[in-house]
Amino acid sequence: MTAHDARFLGGAIPLSGSVDMMHGSGGRATAELVQALFVRHFDNPMLRAGNDQAAFQPPAGRLVISTDAHVVSPIFFPGGDIGSLAVHGTINDVAMAGARPLYLSAAFILEQGFPLADLERIVVSMAAASRLADVPIVTGDTKVVERGKGDGVFITTTGVGVIPEGVDISGDRARPGDVILLNGSIGDHGVAILSKRENLAFETEIRSDSAALHGLVADMVAAVPGIRVLRDPTRGGLASTLNEIARQSRAGLRLDETAIPMKADVQAACELLGLDPLYIANEGKLIAICAPTDADRLLAVMRAHPLGREAAVIGEVVADDLAFVQMRTAFGGARIVDWLAGEQLPRIC
Repeated sequence: MTAHDARFLGGAIPLSGSVDMMHGSGGRATAELVQALFVRHFDNPMLRAGNDQAAFQPPAGRLVISTDAHVVSPIFFPGGDIGSLAVHGTINDVAMAGARPLYLSAAFILEQGFPLADLERIVVSMAAASRLADVPIVTGDTKVVERGKGDGVFITTTGVGVIPEGVDISGDRARPGDVILLNGSIGDHGVAILSKRENLAFETEIRSDSAALHGLVADMVAAVPGIRVLRDPTRGGLASTLNEIARQSRAGLRLDETAIPMKADVQAACELLGLDPLYIANEGKLIAICAPTDADRLLAVMRAHPLGREAAVIGEVVADDLAFVQMRTAFGGARIVDWLAGEQLPRIC
């Protein structure tokens, strides 16, 4: 969305058509697309100004920036779509620093022939997710690629936020004795995507857990400013995210399999399909690590929030120079929970 694009107030495009190469030309058609869809649905004073950037006065504190590309397939799935996912994913990455997300930018790569009605559905979903989160989309860009080179639509979002004074949350701060918490059930997003992709039917519809977590994080940080680590277990699932933290902190993590929340239908679907739910992507879950003296207070705050009602303590940090993630199984044994090898479910987020 360039300044020229957003300022041009030409006629409306017919949303019953499809994306054409002329929509990426930078001329009249581009301006009409931007005005009819993006400016209309994302409308806010910064975007409406029509500049190539959004200028704002940052509040006190350290600034955070994160960017994320979204290539999910299918683009519409139970519980969300690529549009809401693009908003939630970047808001959550910013929030995992303990930050308050302020603004988003959005870049679209559109494939020639992509239905404009589907594009509007995505943009409306993004706008709704952005407004519900109170994190506006204030600038962006649109490009069009030839038919067969873009798989419909790809979206990249970048978020900016600010960390309150006194908050220092990072993946390298876990210490032996610390407690590991999770805000709810795992595997919902990945299984929802797979069921839609493969036309699988279950007794109950499995829906993505995609959600913006910054409100929950704000409550957690207000109650326990000394939280050591926050991380959302998206691509690679709970297992790979915990391995990232173990490597960063140079410590071991020990999990209790029976304590990890999981819906019965998600567990049944994983067993049926031969998938390990520990490696399946989530989009509305977070891992928190805190000192043992803070664990009860943090757990209570998490459970008091709608996105943390199923929160649980799932393990502890232990001294381990090899930085292994281990799990006590439901059968009383033990297993190493290693990094994801290969891709269980490609094109998941």
